[in-house]
Parts: sequence; C-alpha cells; structure tokens
Amino acid sequence: MSAKLKSIIIWAVVLVGLAIIPQVFGIVKTNTVVELGISAMFAVSLNLLLSFTGLLSFGHALFFGAGAYATALLLQNVNGFPLVPAVLAGGLAAAVIAAICSPLLVRVSGTAFAMLTMAFGQLMFVLCLKFREITGGEDGIAGFPIPPFKIPFLLSVDMTVPSNFYYFAISVLGLSILAMWFLTKTPFGSLMVGIRDNADRVDYLGFKLAPTKAIIFLISGFFAGIAGSIFALFQNVVSTDGVLHILVSFTPLMAVLVGGIGTFFGPILGSAVLLFVEEMSMAYTERVELVAGLVFVGIVLFLPGGFMYIYVQIKAKLAARSAGPAAMEKAS
Repeated sequence: MSAKLKSIIIWAVVLVGLAIIPQVFGIVKTNTVVELGISAMFAVSLNLLLSFTGLLSFGHALFFGAGAYATALLLQNVNGFPLVPAVLAGGLAAAVIAAICSPLLVRVSGTAFAMLTMAFGQLMFVLCLKFREITGGEDGIAGFPIPPFKIPFLLSVDMTVPSNFYYFAISVLGLSILAMWFLTKTPFGSLMVGIRDNADRVDYLGFKLAPTKAIIFLISGFFAGIAGSIFALFQNVVSTDGVLHILVSFTPLMAVLVGGIGTFFGPILGSAVLLFVEEMSMAYTERVELVAGLVFVGIVLFLPGGFMYIYVQIKAKLAARSAGPAAMEKAS
C-alpha cells in the first residue's frame, strides 16, 4: 500500500469519525471535542511562531481574547449581524492588534520578544478590566445572541442546537488548521524555518526580516483570533479571566511542549493529552492545575521531545527493520 493511499484512508477515517460523534456520543462528549478543537487551533497558531519561526510568545492570549471580545461585542451591539462575518471579524481584530504591536516586536527576539508579548497581553487584560462600559469588566459579556448559519436563498441552520454548532465549529477549526499546515509547506513556510535556523543568512539572501516577521505575526494572531471567536460562540460568555489571563497564554505553550516542539501536529496531540488529563483529574480532585503541572514537569524531564518523539522513534525503528531485509536481498 502506497503512502498516499494510507494517508487518504487515515484522513477518511478521521472525517467519518468526526461526522458521527454527535450521533454516537452525547452532548457532553460532543462539546469536549469542540473544546479540544479550539485548544488545538490556538496551540497550532502559537506553534507557527515557536516551532517554525523560533519566536517564543508569553502573551498569545492577547489575540485569542481580541477575537473573542470582537465577536461578542459585534453580536451584542449589532442586531442581525451574520455568523461568518462575526467569526472573521474576530480574526481581523486580532490581526489588527498584531499589526499595532509588530513594529516593536519584529525588531527583537529571544527573551525580549517573550517578555514584550507578555507585557502586551497583560496590558490588554488591564484595559478590558478598566473599560467596564464596553467590555463588562470582571463580569465580561454574556448572553449575546448566536445568529444562525445562513447561505442566502438556500438554508438557515440554528446554531443554538449543539450538534449544528459542533459541525460549524469543527469545520471552521479544521479548515483553519489545514490552512496553517498548507502555509508551512509553501516557500513562505521554508522562509519561516530559515528565520528560525539562521536569521542573519535569510537577511543576507535579500529577504526583509522585519516585514516577514510582521506577516508571520499577523497570520498567527489572525488564527488565534478565529479560535477565540469560536470560543466566544461556544461558551456564550467572554471574560478577562477566561480569554486574557496569563494562564490562557501558557496553555497552548504547554500543549506545544507536551505534544512535541518542532512538529506541526504535536500541538494537536498535546492539546488532547492535556484535555484528557484535565477530564480524568476532575473526577478525583479539584486540584486540576496541580495535576496538569505535575504531568507537564514529568514530560519535560523524562520526555523532552514530547509525545511526537515516541511516534518518530517508532517510525524510525520500523523503517530500519524494513530496510534491513531489503538491503540483504539486494546484496544477495
């Protein structure tokens, strides 16, 4: 069986599995899958900066929260605002904030970049607390209407039905992750890796580092904003602690490290592992953060390559075993 055929079969099984989840499992498990999709997309958007460009962000919740607040404010204050434009507005709001921050951020790297992103994130956190008239302060924004998904003259789907929202959310999140994966396979993706490996050489080759970093920053922020927008629709409530707290910034970072830094699908696996740990620990203790922290420390100490490292090792051993008999047959 060819590798291409295997890939097609695997993706077909994944798509069929996602399609039947609402029919096979209950609302609780269906909502868990939506939560996993949001976390995975948020982590993948951070991974574009961390794994592919070598930029560590401690304030990625800035874009996640911007997308959530933009969508919530539009739906609360504009009667009849459509669903898809509301989600896109969340991504665009995050991209605009990334554009505002990028003139300073693209000129630094390493620890300075990480600290500045955290500072911008905390600044947004404080602003949303202070401007209570707009953002609701600590109470946040809740109970805003969720518009139906409409295709003019064809259909109108009620998004208050959990299964309908599940299909909408999974479609948006899946297409967004696919778009980010495609980006990494383009020449621009190779440029991102070049900046990570040797920024001076990329600059010597004639590429403008600052504008290129700004574009990467905008793309990462845009998709984080889309994840925040879906989160706002899913929870029907947006608050500073829920979308802008510093722990929100560290959650996707943990997912990247647990899944496997330097890989595209590692953050998705890491998000699944962290969600599984959270679900299991909630059944036995209220100290969910403590359990997740201990698991994270254990993985960093004993599995520094993340769970994707296990997959890479198994794949290498299987390749070595299959190559051994082939080499002996060729020699004979």
